[in-house]
Amino acid sequence: MLTMTNTPNYTGVKISGDYFDLDDLNQAIYKVIGKEEQYHGYEGSRRRLLGISYELRHAAQGDRNVEFVFNGLHDHTMKQHGFIAPDKNIYYSVEVLWPELIYAAIAMKDFVSLYQKQASKSVWDIHLPVIYRFQALVLDCLQGHIPDAEYKTIIKGFDQLATVDDYAIQYVDLMNLKYIGMTKQQREKNLSTIALKLAVQDKDYQAFRQQVMTAATGKKRIHEINISAEYPEEIEW
Repeated sequence: MLTMTNTPNYTGVKISGDYFDLDDLNQAIYKVIGKEEQYHGYEGSRRRLLGISYELRHAAQGDRNVEFVFNGLHDHTMKQHGFIAPDKNIYYSVEVLWPELIYAAIAMKDFVSLYQKQASKSVWDIHLPVIYRFQALVLDCLQGHIPDAEYKTIIKGFDQLATVDDYAIQYVDLMNLKYIGMTKQQREKNLSTIALKLAVQDKDYQAFRQQVMTAATGKKRIHEINISAEYPEEIEW
């Protein structure tokens, strides 16, 4: 079963599951976000989601974290059925920065809508429930670590019709780096603020977006504009 838990230093979320859990999520993301340039204005967000897919794929291949999880098999069950088997399953996991994961959950709203309009109108589509669960797990994990009143405000922002069409995805880098640079205590205090800033495109975001557009040269699209964003080689999760 796919699970999400806060990392010890509040830096991000550990996404855990067996091979099939992670592979199902990875395949669903690939399917829903479409092919390159399929959805005009969403290529920047699509690339960020591909970044998470990359981590999920490598986690499922055992390239990230490997752990053993109790599978519910007790001694009396083995005796009852006359066999011996391991009482633990292998689970794989990978950490994702909180701002990155929150933005992914938000961006998926648009991709789900685009997917339903252009690719799959079926209520029996097998990929959408996987995406819905992914989004719900992000919000559920977030809820467990911020005050109820602030969570309700974030949910209202999450439910708004604001689109990530032509979104300045460099803002996610800004939030990631700002969050990494905080202490554990500062992250605990500011997690809800970061989440709200990503859920609601406020004046700070609009001003940042304008700065990015001003810095553009030639006819580059907004997601093609590079900013100086150097991540540390090691992150204390």
